[in-house]
Amino acid sequence: MKRHAPAPERNREPLLAVLREVLPTSGTVLEIAAGTGQHAVFFARAFPGLTWQPTDVEPESLESISAWRAEEALPNLQPPLPLDANAESWPVSSADAILNVNMIHISPWASCQGLMRGAGRVLAPGGCLVMYGPYFVEGRETAPSNLAFDASLRSRNEAWGVRQLEAVTAEAARHGLERERVVDMPSNNLTLVFRKRPGASSPA
Repeated sequence: MKRHAPAPERNREPLLAVLREVLPTSGTVLEIAAGTGQHAVFFARAFPGLTWQPTDVEPESLESISAWRAEEALPNLQPPLPLDANAESWPVSSADAILNVNMIHISPWASCQGLMRGAGRVLAPGGCLVMYGPYFVEGRETAPSNLAFDASLRSRNEAWGVRQLEAVTAEAARHGLERERVVDMPSNNLTLVFRKRPGASSPA
C-alpha cells in the first residue's frame, strides 16, 4: 500500500540542492530508512545517471516504496531491500553514496553507531554519507521547537532523542568518515555531509 507523508514533500527541494553539490554523476546511492518511498522516486527522477537503492527495516515501508516504484516506473530505481542499520551485515556490499533522512533521532543510539559502521564498510573511498534531521549543536542556541521535539521523543521512547552533532561527528570519525559540511535547512534541521577518507577502514 502506497503511503504518503508531508515531511518528504517539504524537505525534498532543499535536500535536492545539497545533493546536487555532493553526489557523484554515476554510481549507486544507498538510501537507508527510505520510509514511504517519496524521496526515492523524487531523487531517482532527479538523478537519472545514478542507480537508486532504497532500503528500510519496516515491512510497511518496503511495501509503500514498492508501490511508489511501480507507479513511477523509473529505470534507475531498484526494488527496495530490507536493511537494519544496526545489523552486522547489509544486503548491499558497496555504494558510492548513502542518504539517511530523519532516522537517528527516532531510533536508539546504537542505530547511529550501526549506520556509521556500515557506511565505513560499504562506501567507496571519497564516497559520501548525507544525513538530514534535527541536531543539537554545541555553542548554538537550541530552537524551542527542537527542545520540545526532543522531549516528545524521549517521552515516547527513552532511547530516542535529538542527537548532539559533535557525538555524531565523533562516531563517524571512528569509521573513517570526515565531516565535510553542515548545511542549515528549513524548520531548524541540518544536512550533514561526511566523506570517506581514502585508505580508511571501519574498525571491527
